[in-house]
Amino acid sequence: MELKHIDIAHLSVSPVNMRAKGKTLDIANILPSVRARGVLVPLIVRAKSCPELAEGGSPGSYEIVAGKRRYHAALAVASEGGEIEPLPCAVMEAGDDAAALEASLIENIARLDPDEVTRWESFTRLVREGRTPEDIALTFGLTELQVKRTLALGNLLPRIRSLYRLGRIDAATVRHLTLASKARQRDWLALLDDETAYCPSGQALKGWLFGGASIPVSAALFDVADYTGEIVSDLFGDERYFADASAFWTAQTAAIEAKAEAYREAGWSDVIVMPTGEAFHSWEHERTPKRKGGKVFIAVSSRGDVAIHEGYVTLKEARKRGQADPVEKPVRPEISVPIQNYVDLHRHAAVRAGLADQPSVALRLMVAHVIVGSPLWNVRAEAQRTASDVIAESVEGCASEAIFDEKRRAVLALLGFDPEAPTVIGGDDGEHGLAGLFVRLLQLPDPALFDVVAIVMGETLEAGSALIEVLGPMLGTDMAKVWQPDDALLDLIRDREVLGAVLSDVAGESVAAANEAATGKVKRQIVRDCLTGENGRAKVAGWVPRWMTFPPSAYTERGGVATVARAGKVASLAVTPEPLPLRQAA
Repeated sequence: MELKHIDIAHLSVSPVNMRAKGKTLDIANILPSVRARGVLVPLIVRAKSCPELAEGGSPGSYEIVAGKRRYHAALAVASEGGEIEPLPCAVMEAGDDAAALEASLIENIARLDPDEVTRWESFTRLVREGRTPEDIALTFGLTELQVKRTLALGNLLPRIRSLYRLGRIDAATVRHLTLASKARQRDWLALLDDETAYCPSGQALKGWLFGGASIPVSAALFDVADYTGEIVSDLFGDERYFADASAFWTAQTAAIEAKAEAYREAGWSDVIVMPTGEAFHSWEHERTPKRKGGKVFIAVSSRGDVAIHEGYVTLKEARKRGQADPVEKPVRPEISVPIQNYVDLHRHAAVRAGLADQPSVALRLMVAHVIVGSPLWNVRAEAQRTASDVIAESVEGCASEAIFDEKRRAVLALLGFDPEAPTVIGGDDGEHGLAGLFVRLLQLPDPALFDVVAIVMGETLEAGSALIEVLGPMLGTDMAKVWQPDDALLDLIRDREVLGAVLSDVAGESVAAANEAATGKVKRQIVRDCLTGENGRAKVAGWVPRWMTFPPSAYTERGGVATVARAGKVASLAVTPEPLPLRQAA
């Protein structure tokens, strides 16, 4: 930027200034300073474009991108008869509306947080100018989720946004309304306008929107990828919900019955699906293994969550079989609930202090938590969701998956889990649960534990994340050694420019130039021939598309390759070129 002093007569407020319209500006707190000392902090301005000059602007006119309050304070001093020197201004390059809007936002947000609707208006304009939520987040020091939450206000009817801005609707209510369809929002406004009707707000609104209890996607026992009903995202609660409760229950009931049938086929004496909403009380049942007639109880909550309890019979059945202890008359506990709470917390504090001095024990305990889970831990395996069956088949059959699966099976055997289990995460916690697995891990030497850690981390490593771009070079990943070109990829390449670049990459520039006018089918066949060495073509070995290498690159100047963008953002990070020697250190 260039710093200039510009006469106030040559300045006007830019339409991209985030405070260009709306509430009357409050300049009372800065007016005394401007009267006494003038404007000290430079305004951010840019030269007016030609169309604006044609509408009355004069040569040398500038529009204010940021600093509207200082400008109006200077105008107020001038109207009082005071003398105003030319104002200090930092001059931006003309024409970039997005950069100008960002400058206005950055200054205003740093000085005074605008209301949320104003942010939505400004962020929406940035999106129209080509900025992504990730770009906006990086610019303003926000998380991408915070930006998406602000942009979610765009799902609201204009009147609801206006009521929110005026303070007639609270934040909790408006955030639940972002989940509603436009028709449902109109129904809600009708209730708001009807003085005789009950209009739900806050947490009650969510139940109203979903026709009762809201059902989160995490409650589904079935594969959500196969679900055809509508799912809405709650950007404020980081959860997704089923919009149609009846469609959910149809799919959930079928999945529960399939699960029950699988248990019956596995040899359990009986599988009991409890009435929806009825809780399973362990104290009313006796632990009984499958070989002795134990049953499976499936409890389903009113919001759809499914809990499966394996190996139980009722106390009545156990007494008939002579398995349960005789029922004794209840006795008053030795200590009260508050005393028990006191004892539990002090013992917890003492154990935690000791654990802080035993990192090796803590590591094993953490691994047990990740595998089994607990009320305080929620870890999910990467689902590796694919866009088509062809892609799924390609990934499942690749060498990398085979290598990982072999090592996973070794860890399953090491832990004594079902060797056919698809993941180590969520593995059988046995009779003693988390504590039992922890004791097993304590018995493992460090090298074996590191094998478990590596598989657990691999199963929970997010696909398509910046971590992949950091880990790939760090681990020395060579895609040519583990990946082979297949029709699944070649058939997906439809862009003419990209296909031509791939052909040049594989067959050479002369072949690509000679076939420039050929159809995509012909070009793909030439690429296949070069990769397989068929039809007289010399075989090209070790070819990997530029998008898949570490680091990745693009074939065109258009951009839009997510892997390239992610790699660019983490390129400045200092990364150890080789894996840390954990095994050797052990």
